Amino acid sequence: EDESEEEPKLKYERLSNGVTEILQKDAASCMTVHEKFLALGTHNGKVYLLDVQGNITQKFDVSPVKINQISLDESGEHMGVCSEDGKVQVFGLYSAEEFNETFDCPIKIVAVHPHFVRSHYKQFVTGGKKLLLYERGWMNRWKPSVLHEGEGNIRNVKWRGHLIAWANNMGVKILDMISKQRITNVPRDDISLRPDMYPCSLCWKDNLTLIIGWGNSVKICSVKERHASEMRDLPNRYVEIVFQFDTEFYISGLAPLCDQLVILSYVKEISEKTEVECCARPRLDIVQPLPESCEEISSDALTVRGFQENECRDYHLEYSEGESLFYIISPRDVVVAKERDQDDHIDWLLEKKKYEEALMAAEISQKTIKRHKILDIGLAYINHLVEKGEYDLAARKCQKILGKNTELWEFEVYKFKEIGQLKAISRYLPRRDPVLKPLIYEMVLHEFLESDYEGFATLIKEWPGDLYNNTIIVQAVVDHLKKDPQNRTLLRTLAELYTYDQRYGRALEIYLTLRHKDVFQLIHKHNLFSSIKDKIVLLMDFDSEKAVDMLLDNEDKISIDRVVEELENRPELQHVYLHKLFKRDHHKGQRYHEKQISLYAEYDRPNLLPFLRDSTHCPLEKALEICQQRNFVEETVYLLSRMGNSRSALKMIMEELQDVDKAIEFAKEQDDGELWEDLILYSIDKPPFITGLLNNIGTHVDPILLIHRIKEGMEIPNLRDSLVKILQDYNLQILLREGCKKILVADSLSLLKKMHRTQMKGVLVNEENICESCLSPILPSDASKSFSVVVFHCRHMFHRECLPVSNTVSSVQFCNICSAKHRGPGSAVLEMKK
Repeated sequence: EDESEEEPKLKYERLSNGVTEILQKDAASCMTVHEKFLALGTHNGKVYLLDVQGNITQKFDVSPVKINQISLDESGEHMGVCSEDGKVQVFGLYSAEEFNETFDCPIKIVAVHPHFVRSHYKQFVTGGKKLLLYERGWMNRWKPSVLHEGEGNIRNVKWRGHLIAWANNMGVKILDMISKQRITNVPRDDISLRPDMYPCSLCWKDNLTLIIGWGNSVKICSVKERHASEMRDLPNRYVEIVFQFDTEFYISGLAPLCDQLVILSYVKEISEKTEVECCARPRLDIVQPLPESCEEISSDALTVRGFQENECRDYHLEYSEGESLFYIISPRDVVVAKERDQDDHIDWLLEKKKYEEALMAAEISQKTIKRHKILDIGLAYINHLVEKGEYDLAARKCQKILGKNTELWEFEVYKFKEIGQLKAISRYLPRRDPVLKPLIYEMVLHEFLESDYEGFATLIKEWPGDLYNNTIIVQAVVDHLKKDPQNRTLLRTLAELYTYDQRYGRALEIYLTLRHKDVFQLIHKHNLFSSIKDKIVLLMDFDSEKAVDMLLDNEDKISIDRVVEELENRPELQHVYLHKLFKRDHHKGQRYHEKQISLYAEYDRPNLLPFLRDSTHCPLEKALEICQQRNFVEETVYLLSRMGNSRSALKMIMEELQDVDKAIEFAKEQDDGELWEDLILYSIDKPPFITGLLNNIGTHVDPILLIHRIKEGMEIPNLRDSLVKILQDYNLQILLREGCKKILVADSLSLLKKMHRTQMKGVLVNEENICESCLSPILPSDASKSFSVVVFHCRHMFHRECLPVSNTVSSVQFCNICSAKHRGPGSAVLEMKK
């Protein structure tokens, strides 16, 4: 059973202490369970009260023969006992109340009312050949009444609420104590079994559900209320069998477990040696009832003392409802079964080496587990993984299990060192909260340095520099570099160590030697500009683009003059720097513009002409000299034109470049009539040039001037096309002029109409207006007086008498103010008189 991968549902232990002493001299015959104590009956007629640990708290000598049944009420204050010699006793454990009688036949069962402690429920039943009900009546006398007889011995009774269930040789009956009516009879299935050897087991799951086990048959019965329309002469309750199934073995006891059943089974098997049927260990099964069958949840064989000699009737199963405790009683042993808790579950997982599941279970139930600690389980898990050789997984689990416990971390690191697996745990060592001793990190780094340079470099990059003694590690790296001076990994790592140690100058030297991409980041981050003043050439050789950007961004730290001076022997780098500087600001490096002419001419001719055009500080004579020496025609043309020598420039275009289009473009830019004349004179004996002029000259010079000068008989390529183009251009110009004229006329007419509409509008004249000549109010204060006012369209107003007399013959008057300011005449639009 222990080898099974299925986890058991129950755990078992023997009830010891006083029980052990009792069963050494006597044998258990029956037992009943109360939530506060246990009551054990023996074959020698003794009844013992025990605590839940099995210690004897009280002893009663009831009879010299076997105790058949013990019954307790729900309060646990009253007990009923019956024995094989016919004695029945009902008495109070804490009172003098007592019933004592001896019958002439063995009494197999006794059951006191569940609420016997109450005065109006002083009832109990006994069972031998009859089922008798005793009720206490007048003067505390006990009155018996027969509930049932005639079907053999009564062998089991269970009283729950107002219902009594009993079993005799024929079957199981249920009596309703309220109506005093028997409401059902469940017949026995296998009548071949002796009822005294294979007794019926009864158990109330709740007030209305009875579980019956007899032989190998199980029935679960539900007591239900009968509908009023079905009553007639029938009891008001009836019983329905809701589940029924057979078991593999004979049933010795039953108990409910939530919606499942616990079944104690008596087992017989054939001996392999003697081939004779013998008694085997009893089984305790948990099953899930189904309508016509059951599903086995778990099954345990119990090694009880003397099981080889026991019969089915010798076993009993009692249970404590509140705690899910199950007591297996046999003549020589009492075993307690209880549901396994989370601690038991973890025990089983650890036993099966399922450490990860055990750890997860402990974390989920950390508030309820009592015997286990998460840390202990975790450490066991790590050890298990190490034993299996799963070093990386074991190291990874250290992070979660060891947490912030530095002592445990250091212990585990040394353990990994002993087995040569420091590398495995290195990735998972804590770096912040907690931090281990520097020696731990140094030990790991030395391990990598001896065997894995790349791994060593990775740790140096990932670990903060304050975890270990930087000086010790630097010295170790330097010692290794003596053996392998060109090892780039070690050099790069040494540079990082120097950076951590704030020895930036040394780090910078290594980075520059390695041409490492982080060199610029290092300079910016730690402001190392003072350290690179003599290393500008190295920086430029490494990455001229980034180096120039950095130098230009930090002119205040490294001046332009210092950079140019450092690059004096490397003119190509000097040009890159000065070119970028000129692009940023045309004036900052003006003192080097003369120098830049030669640099552009040597290293970057495509940018020479843009430089000459954009620079206002470039000496033109020097530039012209260099361009003429190098025969840079385009640049020379530009310089000649800029110096005012357009004719020489045009001549160079015509003679050197022989490019009529460029010559025409140049003439257009200069917009000089004499230049056009020179161009025509130069081109007149060159037919291709004439064609070019005819195609492009039309909008700048009258083509007739050129056509008149063409010699008769000269063949000009594409002359017809050129003339057609001239005519088309002329026609286009005419069309454009006519279109512009129409637009102008339309706009003029529109504006004239708008002005006319405006002038036709009235003008408001009130007391606030003044005469522009005498500056007195335009309207008289006395409205009865006559007045004459002239208002112009420009909104200037005058008294009639304040206007000067016009010398012209025309009667049209104009505003003196607007006429003087040349705003155009403002004709009078309104003359007001009174």
